[in-house]
Amino acid sequence: MSLEQQARDALERDDLLGATQAAKAIVLQDRDAPVGYFLLAIAAEQAGQIDNAVLLFDAAVQRGPQAEHLAQQARLLSLLRRDGEAAAASKRALALAPADARTLDTIGCVLTRLGDHEGALGPFTAAVAREPGNLDYRYNLAAASSFTGRVEDARHHYEEILRADPGNARAHYALAILSRQTPETNHLPRLKRALAAAQGPGDALRIRYALAKELEDLGDPTAFEHLKAANAQQKSALGYDFAQDAEIFDALETVFTKPAGALREAPGHPDTAPIFVVGMPRTGTTLIDRILSSHPEVVSAGELQAMPVAVKRLAGTASKKVIDAETIAASSTIDPAQLGRAYIEQAAHHLPEQTPRFIDKLPANFLYIGHIAAALPHARIVCLRRNPMDTVWSNYKNLFASQSAYYAYSYDLLDTARYYARFDRLMALWETLFPGRILQLSYEGLVADQEVQTRRLIDFCGLDWDDACLHFHENTAAVATPSAAQVRRPLNADAVGRWRTHERALEPARVWLEKQGISTG
Repeated sequence: MSLEQQARDALERDDLLGATQAAKAIVLQDRDAPVGYFLLAIAAEQAGQIDNAVLLFDAAVQRGPQAEHLAQQARLLSLLRRDGEAAAASKRALALAPADARTLDTIGCVLTRLGDHEGALGPFTAAVAREPGNLDYRYNLAAASSFTGRVEDARHHYEEILRADPGNARAHYALAILSRQTPETNHLPRLKRALAAAQGPGDALRIRYALAKELEDLGDPTAFEHLKAANAQQKSALGYDFAQDAEIFDALETVFTKPAGALREAPGHPDTAPIFVVGMPRTGTTLIDRILSSHPEVVSAGELQAMPVAVKRLAGTASKKVIDAETIAASSTIDPAQLGRAYIEQAAHHLPEQTPRFIDKLPANFLYIGHIAAALPHARIVCLRRNPMDTVWSNYKNLFASQSAYYAYSYDLLDTARYYARFDRLMALWETLFPGRILQLSYEGLVADQEVQTRRLIDFCGLDWDDACLHFHENTAAVATPSAAQVRRPLNADAVGRWRTHERALEPARVWLEKQGISTG
């Protein structure tokens, strides 16, 4: 057996010492051979030696770029939020016409992470063609198909996964959210069987969410009981306490109400391109993104982490969390022009084409409005507001990414209400500190009078009117949010007052909000 195969086999067994020894032996045999450095990089990354892994990937690529090496380098760089470098490495890898399925799938995953869902379709399709039985590769192709509006293709691939693996919880959940279910077309019997046979808590969690979503589509109030069970499990698994988020809100209020520091005193970056669409999740941010990106002078960059990453890097805190009280406190000394420049550089790698303006629709950027206002004084900020109870319900019923820094509150009904109250209070502070900088747009108002509110939005963003903005559902750009199905239909009032289906179950949240002086009518 060759040293290379010994190293690869050791990596498959998680024998990092054996892999490292074999890879070092390769390097000693031939210091110009890239594979030894590549295998050392993989071992270093798996051992948590990230800085060393980056250097070793560089060493491998410098000695003769290979598609596999570039793809894995791109993957690590994307995880480190070095998006421009990740994009360049993935494109170099693809240009070398890789033949193996793993490399193709890795390239597709990097492009997806960078928001290039159309670009990811090719490598994902090629990976499945080479290994049609690999369900992970097929799942990735299905997700990319869904994001790019190829709904029937996505449905086909998810069903193929379930034919091979009837208990595949990811596929069950993805199918449930792919489109609105009807009494004639739904998966309820199959989902109930899958829940009874679920092998672990993670599978049961996703299947319960899928069941709840389909029952909700059918107006069945038992949806709530499935959500309650799933959310209780998830909150426990995360070990979440609302105090974690309260500290962040407290830190923001402290930084921006104490005597002004560098962040608020110095001039910001002059770029006029960004339009930030913010708000609580599931309140219509994707809808506004589609309306604005239907304009010929605007492109959507998706939900960027560019501002959180820029603040974290410039704050220089040692914590592993992208946002925490320590990072917010340290950010008060950041030079706003430097922050604006760092944001623009990070965002640039996600823009699919050159247009005068772009949208960053990360909902959680409402936490960073103070930083945005200081760093980018010419940026436009649009905040979506939705009825508090519809907001609470929409957050409570959605399965957010479990590792996200922003959404752990959503697995408890009263925690979600508490979070809404702090969001509401923070938005009031931003309005006081930055008058005229934020357009707070009502989702219900938009539904009730689409053209008037759309014209108001377009005018606020400094754009000339274009009728295409009223026909956002014809926009063919990719959508990678749970709202994908909704925004491909004309505007309707289906989601207004949806919480009343579960009015009795949601009463504790309504009563709590009313006690805080927040009207839920």
